Amino acid sequence: CTSSDPSLFKEGLLEKRSDGLLQLWKKKHCVLTEDGHHGGGGDAGKVKELHFANMKTVDCVERKGKYVYFTVVMTEGKEIDFRCPQDEGWNAEITLQMVQYKNRQAILAVKSTRQKQHFKPSLSQHRCLFFPIHGEK
Repeated sequence: CTSSDPSLFKEGLLEKRSDGLLQLWKKKHCVLTEDGHHGGGGDAGKVKELHFANMKTVDCVERKGKYVYFTVVMTEGKEIDFRCPQDEGWNAEITLQMVQYKNRQAILAVKSTRQKQHFKPSLSQHRCLFFPIHGEK
């Protein structure tokens, strides 16, 4: 990617299989960012976001002809099929960024838990601030 945005990892065309009866492949302009995959383009600029927080795994990687086929499995169980030319490596980049995102979230959760445990005040840690009552000095 040649973008100046450091949170942008990859940009280009990715094909998504439609949910319809014919299950046609539709080209989508996609952007892979720090938080997830953003697709859009084909349908009058509509943008669809697949956040890593809602992704469970990248599955079913299969190479056929010039394409790599893969499935993004969402946490609620929905499966979204994609394909791209083998040399573009979308599946590997999405997987790598998803794992890094999940690792960052796990580190933040551990830090948050430790901070809560660290800052639980014991009786000796209670601090009081006294204000003089009107009329007293």
